[in-house]
Amino acid sequence: MRTILAACLAAAVPAVAAPLAIAQEAPSPSAQGDLSVTIYNNDVALVQDVRQLEIGNGRVRQSFPDVSARIRPETVSLTVPDAAIVEQNFDFDLLTPSSLMEKAVGKTITLIRTNPATGAETRERARVLAVNGGVVLEVNGHVEVLRDDGLPVRAVFDKVPESLRARPTLSVTLASTRGGSRPATLSYLSGGLGWSADYVALFDDKRGTVDVQGWVTLTNTSGTTFNNARTLLVAGEVGSTRDSGNYMPMPRPRPGRLTQVQPGTESASREQLGDFYLYPLAERTTIADKQTKQVSFLDAKGVTATSGYRFENAWLGSADQSRSAQSVLRFANSGAAGLGDALPAGTVRVYVRDARGQPQFTGENGIGHTSQGSTIALPTGDAFDVKVQPIVVSRTRQGTDRWRTQMRYRLTNARGRPVTVELVQSGLDWGDTRLIEENRKSERQDAGSALWQVPVPANGEAVVTATFDTRY
Repeated sequence: MRTILAACLAAAVPAVAAPLAIAQEAPSPSAQGDLSVTIYNNDVALVQDVRQLEIGNGRVRQSFPDVSARIRPETVSLTVPDAAIVEQNFDFDLLTPSSLMEKAVGKTITLIRTNPATGAETRERARVLAVNGGVVLEVNGHVEVLRDDGLPVRAVFDKVPESLRARPTLSVTLASTRGGSRPATLSYLSGGLGWSADYVALFDDKRGTVDVQGWVTLTNTSGTTFNNARTLLVAGEVGSTRDSGNYMPMPRPRPGRLTQVQPGTESASREQLGDFYLYPLAERTTIADKQTKQVSFLDAKGVTATSGYRFENAWLGSADQSRSAQSVLRFANSGAAGLGDALPAGTVRVYVRDARGQPQFTGENGIGHTSQGSTIALPTGDAFDVKVQPIVVSRTRQGTDRWRTQMRYRLTNARGRPVTVELVQSGLDWGDTRLIEENRKSERQDAGSALWQVPVPANGEAVVTATFDTRY
């Protein structure tokens, strides 16, 4: 209903005019003080605001405008020297054309109509009857609907209702033991502030290195601008009993295209808060409402990296035609490799220079929170020239509850240089599966898969055969 009404008022009430001249008032400067904002990954932020206030003696009412419109009032903590909190209220009914008209139901306003031909204005008093999907008025004893027909009509209100606030405001009643100026420290949790990490990786195949830039993307949908704030980002999702209102998790890649990470054991030099890593912004920044802001937090050159290929076959997977292997970029975020930092979850976008030296986009994938020293295998897309055809050659029953399955994998390489394909047969963690014969030695990295590192010559092919004994 508010959306429809706002659209109507946009034409029917182009300005809220005298006697208060609300439309002509310049926006007030922010009442915020010394701000610190800590932003987590799951739509939770901690705002700490230190304001210097003139507070009287005795029982006084103090307003704190410019708090977040998505403040969680139950989390408010206020510390004022020589004063105690008696009561607090969060006034979130904001002053808008829609709310102003809604609060005028049953009251009388002034309509100013302008004759399009002559420019002459006429004024008449009208009582607001309802605003249910539109504005219904009683004018001179008859009922009229304020239509959105483009005619120049303004609505003038005698005053602003006390319950409407121009800005989100926290009101507090204090019991003060003295008068005078003193600092008031306001802390609260809020939704509507979030951040994510994005990475740009420029891979140099000839040198075997990758340059990695990390960017933090801040988003603010809290309804409030936070001015000149010290900003601290926390990588990790803190526990919360509330559902996150606008938290958008990182998109998950399609099954079989997940980034493979071998966890590291290096201790990062970055500051920690419990089990979370902290990423402070180097300078104070203003986080404007309805704004996305990007800030650099990582710039690593010449990180050791290699490109390769990976193909994962599901249990009993068989194909009539060859399928593309995945192109995979492998690098480590260890100190020895040249990166050496704990990486917050985000999307890695990979670029490679073409023959003219121009960086070209070759694919992207996501990583989770990755501890320092980890080895990352990032699938970036399907290879054009490197393909694998898995074939179930035979499947025979061995007794009442055993089966013998023979697999053949044909790998082809149309490139002018040799490649190595990481061939994975998954689905081996059920049915008491045993690999009883193979023409190449495999690795069992876990109970569910067998892995072969298969060299494939330039413009050539390679074949892997394996026989499995299973319960089903």
